[in-house]
Amino acid sequence: MLKKNIFLVFLLIASNVLSQKEQKIGLVLSGGGAKGLAHIGALKVIEDAGVQIDYIGGTSMGAIVGALYASGYSAYELDSIFSSTDFAKLIQDNVPRGAKTFYEKDDSERYALGLPFDNFKVSFPQAISGGQNIYNEFVRLLYHVKDIKDFNKLPIPFLCIATNVETGKPVLLNNGYLPEAIMASGTLPSLFEPAEVGGNILIDGGVVNNYPIDEVKALGANLIIGVDVQDELSSREALSSATEILLQINNYRTVNDMVLKKENTDIYIKPDIKNFSVISFDEGTEIIESGELAAKQKLDELIALSKKKKKEALFQDKVNTIDSLTINRLIINGNETYTRGYIKGKLRFNLADKISFEKLKKGINNLAATGNFKAIRYQLVSNGLGTDLILKLKEKPTKMYIKMGAHYDDLYKSSALINLTRKNFFLKDDVASFDLILGDHVRYNMQYYVDKGFYWSFGVNSMFNDFDEEINFNLIRNNFDVLDDPNIAEINLDVTDLTNQVYLQTVLREEFAFSMGLEHKLLRYSTRTINNIAPDQLENFQPAPGNRTFFEDSHYFSTYGKLTFDTYDDKYFPTKGLFFDGDFHFYLLSSDFNNNFKEFSVTKGRIGTAIPIFSDLSINIETEGGFKLGTSNVTSFDFVLGGFGNDPINNFIPFFGYDFLSLPGNSFVKAYTRLDYEIAPKNHFLFTVNVANVADDIFRTGDWFTSPDFSGYGIGYGLESFIGPIQVYYSWTPQLDAGNVFFSIGYWF
Repeated sequence: MLKKNIFLVFLLIASNVLSQKEQKIGLVLSGGGAKGLAHIGALKVIEDAGVQIDYIGGTSMGAIVGALYASGYSAYELDSIFSSTDFAKLIQDNVPRGAKTFYEKDDSERYALGLPFDNFKVSFPQAISGGQNIYNEFVRLLYHVKDIKDFNKLPIPFLCIATNVETGKPVLLNNGYLPEAIMASGTLPSLFEPAEVGGNILIDGGVVNNYPIDEVKALGANLIIGVDVQDELSSREALSSATEILLQINNYRTVNDMVLKKENTDIYIKPDIKNFSVISFDEGTEIIESGELAAKQKLDELIALSKKKKKEALFQDKVNTIDSLTINRLIINGNETYTRGYIKGKLRFNLADKISFEKLKKGINNLAATGNFKAIRYQLVSNGLGTDLILKLKEKPTKMYIKMGAHYDDLYKSSALINLTRKNFFLKDDVASFDLILGDHVRYNMQYYVDKGFYWSFGVNSMFNDFDEEINFNLIRNNFDVLDDPNIAEINLDVTDLTNQVYLQTVLREEFAFSMGLEHKLLRYSTRTINNIAPDQLENFQPAPGNRTFFEDSHYFSTYGKLTFDTYDDKYFPTKGLFFDGDFHFYLLSSDFNNNFKEFSVTKGRIGTAIPIFSDLSINIETEGGFKLGTSNVTSFDFVLGGFGNDPINNFIPFFGYDFLSLPGNSFVKAYTRLDYEIAPKNHFLFTVNVANVADDIFRTGDWFTSPDFSGYGIGYGLESFIGPIQVYYSWTPQLDAGNVFFSIGYWF
């Protein structure tokens, strides 16, 4: 009997020891958008308690946090990563201005709204964001496990859940490219574009399985720790947004599913996140703390669990995120319309060169900035000598777009813009665009551009511009051969400009471009103010049909070169960056309306910098100048300073303190300084000072280097609105008694 009892005790002890050896802990992390940041807080407590996790399964935000933890990051490293990440900025998917070519910069800074317009039907995008910026971060953060295709071979075996949008069935993701898998699992409908993985179109796994406990148990886990950041069903008062309503619909299933899943969870951690929403990323610190508080309520159970389990050192070494890499092979899939040269040209780096990840990310952003791709997913895979960059492109099927804008300013008055853009119009890498501008002045802008990336690109432009302005008659007397009339103080000058250009352009980087081409320009200056003056009062001008008098009505033919460097972070309110624009025109021929043409050239340049002083205060300093070379008496291309504007034509130069078209001369120098204080997000208080010398031949006489003859000041307010910048300025000068108010609404075009 004694022997039998001893044998039973031995069996119990052996069984207990065996059960401890076989104990496998699985961690289940639910989805919940920004609320999923609470997982990090819970992991910190789990880690501090000494609990070794054997398997991780997650959905949506739980998949993202879980994958990073499974790859080797500690909870405290995750805390640091997520606390320093601006998720709102990442989600918006705004491509940095520096990633755009000059054509794309102009395009993005002209229209307030753009919609697909295929087969003459307007459609709307599937989602707010393509998720490109977030995907770039996933690739960088998970670079150290880039070659692990079987997620069971990660430092901690991992799986996540997505939803097949066509069948509505869950999809288990436990192999492949880890950044793609977690991106698919977290693709919240309406917020992100659906992801394509393995031929399946996937969306957020939380739609069908937001707490993958059964899948983690299937890996081998026999004890489950679960962190649940899902909401209960919300009341009508809490359903304040479309996103919340979509989540409420989805929660009908998950709330019912969680009854059984909660019972099957051994240590159930439920953070108090009812005061946060799925997009409360700006409250990340508080959400992480809520996860810590909830986990600490289970601290005794966690510590007891850690004592039963043999510990293995998992986080001995800090994970080093990628700094640089060498890409020696580029593999492109999915480029049916756009050529390899075009795509490689956008990436802007040479194969086999060591580059920073920032340069790689910038290259991907350059490609995204074209707007030609619905999704840009890529993999970095070791090949022995370096790294393969495997681009998986999803081209946008839409090739035609309708775009719109509205604008008001003191020069052009009210105007509305409608644009049709057609990509792949004649060739694979081309784009054709036509702006029709209606309002007080009818204008148009037609562009055709073939983008060859690294190689010389080709373009054709045709622009028609028209405006009128009350100006001092002395401007006409000084520039055109008109007899003096003491009875005329001001006239209403009509300016009409038709410009056609053919050019070649090379873009060394997205910020640096050189263009050269041929230009035809029809330039007309006319007025109705003096149409009643007798013919003998005018030397070279006769009243034209319609009682209009012309001072200039000539065709000019020229060749030109243009060099531009632009790293400003914003066209209208730059806070950092450099700018240079140099332009040289050599006028060869003219129809010579005034019988005074000889060959001449006009050179002008503008250089500036924007420097942040404090987080909300910056200074923008610029200087510019120009001069005419040659003995021609043509004055139609002289510089004329005055007024306000972000998009002047020809040689009309904005200058605070004076009204439009006030200070003429065939040469000028100007200095400009603006302080920009962002009193609230997108709200700017502006103070501007500008000084200038402008007259004929000031560079020959040396007058450009003397004290400024003209000065002006401006105080203004600027707002970054959805239709473009809204700007209002009061400007004045010590040289005049009266000031000017300048007002502008919307993007300039």
